[in-house]
Amino acid sequence: MGLFSKLSTALLAGATAVTMFAGGASAGEFDGYTLRVKLIGGAQYEPLYTRIPEWEAATGAKVEILSRKNHFELDREIKQDIASGSINWCVGSNHTSFAPQYGSLYVDLNVILPDDVIGSISNNVNKASTVDGRLVQLARHSDVSNLYYIKSLYEDEKNQADFKAEYGYDLAPPETWDQVKDQAIFFADPPNFYGTQYVGKDEGISGRFYEMLVAEGGSFFGSDGKVAFNSEEGVRALQWFVDLYEAKAVPAGVPNYLWDETGLGFASGTVALSLDWGGWASFFNSADSKIQGDVGLIRAPKGSSGKRTGWSGSHSFSITEACDNKQAAASFITFLTNFDSQMVEARTGLLPTRPDALEAIIEESKAKGDDWLVHVFETFGTSMAEDAFAVPPTHLWIPISNELFPQLQAAIVGEKTAQQALDDAAAAANQLIEDES
Repeated sequence: MGLFSKLSTALLAGATAVTMFAGGASAGEFDGYTLRVKLIGGAQYEPLYTRIPEWEAATGAKVEILSRKNHFELDREIKQDIASGSINWCVGSNHTSFAPQYGSLYVDLNVILPDDVIGSISNNVNKASTVDGRLVQLARHSDVSNLYYIKSLYEDEKNQADFKAEYGYDLAPPETWDQVKDQAIFFADPPNFYGTQYVGKDEGISGRFYEMLVAEGGSFFGSDGKVAFNSEEGVRALQWFVDLYEAKAVPAGVPNYLWDETGLGFASGTVALSLDWGGWASFFNSADSKIQGDVGLIRAPKGSSGKRTGWSGSHSFSITEACDNKQAAASFITFLTNFDSQMVEARTGLLPTRPDALEAIIEESKAKGDDWLVHVFETFGTSMAEDAFAVPPTHLWIPISNELFPQLQAAIVGEKTAQQALDDAAAAANQLIEDES
């Protein structure tokens, strides 16, 4: 089965493609109106926003960006707005992992968007964007992580000989997370060079731990509805992060790292291996990167269960119930997810949620002879089709993550054992669950 057929079956089934000029708005339709929005910021997300002036020019509206923060900070701000009753804005960045916790904050897009706009996004992504039967977000791109590496390190004959002598197997891009650990320790030369890295705070480390837990054969929740991550599998998963930190194979600052830190760190040429999103692919291989032309990419490795890591979700836009001009907001989010907008993001390596954009970026990359982007979309496409899995579908995911990640950090820096940290996190998480019952 070809890449596009596979993705059409597993990720992008049954969607209808449609491209709309300026989100379907008539010229000057919103003259004099100011649309207030809160958007996710960061290197992966900014290229899309360069299109906002085009929507403004077409509709006569102005966009006031109230916030442009990483998603964890934005989530906290939105919750403060909810608590204070100050929802005085219309459009917010959202994510399939975050959406279940927001209750009635956002409108059901099935009510205000045309069927052809909704149908232009893949059915499977729309299903993941639905909470309690309500389509609360329109997805801009989907995410799953794969492993980038510096190719020349693996081609070096001395590295090959030294690694084989120390570890007893050939040096090659890793198949398993145990091999990643071996290779990261082997390549590390702190403080000048590190074997790997990882995000170390907020939902970033919770999600990384979660996908490693699944790859180790564990479960986040047990059959009794309580958390079950403080298991043998959970301890093995967390110990992987601990061991690398203790070996100084990762930078000392990883407990404070989020996505920009890991992406820019790998592009600096000081990290051998990095699990990261597709949105960094073009940047890693650009003139702004120290490793241009020396970047390899493989599917995420396997845990001891034989399952690959594959934490996945979709970034999106939502419209608040309190919005004073839902028609303008609908036009705006339609524009930011239309064909041309998704092609802007796809050219950076992000995986489109529209089948027409996915097919087009693959064909465009082939026509340009851009073997790197073709490889990126083949790799990430296979991962989305075969390896991807979402976080548990509960509104408590973020509250539980907020209890979990400080305990993960405590284990990583050696303040607690892995078992103690997970037991403490489980106790706090189960109290949250009990309080909800």
